[in-house]
Amino acid sequence: MSSSRPPLLALDDALQRLLAAARTLADPESVSTFDADGRVLAQDLVSELHVPPQDNSSMDGYAVASADLSRTGTVLTVTQRIAAGTSGQPLHSGQAARIFTGAPIPPGADAVVMQEDCQTVGEPTAGAPALVRINAVPAPGQWIRRAGEDVTRSSVVLARGARLSPPSLGLAAGIGFDRLSVVRRPRVALFSTGDELVMPGAVAPADMPPGAIYNSNRYFLRAMLLRLGCEVSDLGIVPDKRQATLDALRSAASQHDLILTSGGVSVGEEDHIRPAVMALGALDLWQIAMKPGKPFAYGHVGPCHFIGLPGNPVSSFVTFAVLVRPFLLRLQGASELAATASLARADFDWLRPDGRREFLRVRRNGGGGLDLFANQSSGVLTSAVWGDGLVDNPSGTAIGRGDQVRYLAFADLLS
Repeated sequence: MSSSRPPLLALDDALQRLLAAARTLADPESVSTFDADGRVLAQDLVSELHVPPQDNSSMDGYAVASADLSRTGTVLTVTQRIAAGTSGQPLHSGQAARIFTGAPIPPGADAVVMQEDCQTVGEPTAGAPALVRINAVPAPGQWIRRAGEDVTRSSVVLARGARLSPPSLGLAAGIGFDRLSVVRRPRVALFSTGDELVMPGAVAPADMPPGAIYNSNRYFLRAMLLRLGCEVSDLGIVPDKRQATLDALRSAASQHDLILTSGGVSVGEEDHIRPAVMALGALDLWQIAMKPGKPFAYGHVGPCHFIGLPGNPVSSFVTFAVLVRPFLLRLQGASELAATASLARADFDWLRPDGRREFLRVRRNGGGGLDLFANQSSGVLTSAVWGDGLVDNPSGTAIGRGDQVRYLAFADLLS
């Protein structure tokens, strides 16, 4: 007798379908460059100038013509002093200019000799020019930063879809942009389901009723959403009642781009999320061949995206990192979606693999290998605190000590 349930969807297929459903949010907005960290550019950033704008000195020293200095000990006449923010006069044969870091190279000079290789000659007197002995033979171009060596005029400095970082904000400011056009933030409604859930602070640990648990998912999911630049509406805990679930979904869908829930997407009698989404819209993905995280759901309520995460905290954490993060980045138009895996040495044995693709909580050790957290249960959130990443292990694959495995760092998955 065949089962009525469809087979579990492969993770890569689920991610492909999830990303295909995401469309970059319309209505980009202009924000101060000061406030654009983590945002995604809505249009190319094109420079209207060279950076640096002209040849300049990368050292404190003397600007010279290298042709004047075929041997060490040559004495030149110092005719001017050039500081950053000023411009000098042309140099003639036998002349040098005292120059400071960032100052423009004067016409006639083609090298800078650092001040440690120079020696003033005699004491300056009124009406007499200063003299400097050059104790090194410079090569043409020495200690000169060329105009446009960082950025050239009319070049695309940052492309549309770039996720802005502190260095890129500095780069944008360096070409004169005090405001940037960015994709607006996704508006996300977050709520949990489950009559067993209690908010920290509402009930003391000693007074917790039987079967009750504190709502940990709400805290880390909100934090992860904020790190990804979302505007979060925290709708709290929805009771395990069909009508309450319908009302919460209908209300959230009218004002948000995404509804994100945890719990209630399985097939139990008290799991109302799945049938409620199907009543108000459609469920396009359900149950993924991954561990932890099988009961993952994607669909829509009207025009609003819906994602339902498993209730177990590690399952919720892993599915967010692997599936929800790239989905939210796609909504923001980001060009780079997936965290980059690296190869690392397993300093553990994993000899009873699951038939699903597994994400094992691990931590780098002092020898450059990976240690495995002893308890890989989907309810043990301490594994994600102890660990610094995940091993992405293909289905049915045993791991022996010394094997090379795919390692995903939390530093990449949580940003």
